Amino acid sequence: MRSLETVTMALATTLLLAGCAGNTVSSATASPHARPAALGTPVVEPDLVAWNIDVRGPDGQGLPPGSGTARAGKAVFDAQCASCHGAAAAGGPMFGTMVGGIGSFKTDKRVLTPGSMYPYAPALFDYIRRAMPLTAPQSLSNDQTYAVTAYLLHLNGLVEQDAEMNAASLAAIRMPNRDGFIVDDRPDTNAVRCMQDCKPLRTSVAVP
Repeated sequence: MRSLETVTMALATTLLLAGCAGNTVSSATASPHARPAALGTPVVEPDLVAWNIDVRGPDGQGLPPGSGTARAGKAVFDAQCASCHGAAAAGGPMFGTMVGGIGSFKTDKRVLTPGSMYPYAPALFDYIRRAMPLTAPQSLSNDQTYAVTAYLLHLNGLVEQDAEMNAASLAAIRMPNRDGFIVDDRPDTNAVRCMQDCKPLRTSVAVP
């Protein structure tokens, strides 16, 4: 009985080690954006470029070079997006409409679309570039993303079909719901980020 337990434990250990080895991520399967991880290696600016893709809404800071029109965006949308969002973004098998609803946030029957909800047009570009298409996020080029953004804005009546969307023109669009948000003025929103020579955080000690 003792020998059977020993064999069982040895087999379990072997399987566990094999599983761990199988889950090891090699440099060949790691993200193409990242260098191989190395503990203690300083992160340098070029390492962050591929990851630092956020776009600031109010002024479009972070929007990349490139451009696109709604006319070009329709072809991209039909090929990459319509299977989930439906033709002309009117709603599909996975998601509801992305068109209309402007002004509905002032009623009890809100319709959530980029045109009715987003306060800033660059936010639409940012979301598409990060997360779409669902099956292959971040696979669209900058020009394709600008084009799809232009197409959705056009469907919502916010730009002309041949208006060119780029970093400057997209940031200049005034969205219908721009003033429909409450400014977060809580005290901690005024905190200044410290990156070096930071003062230690003050801690309070409970008195028993």
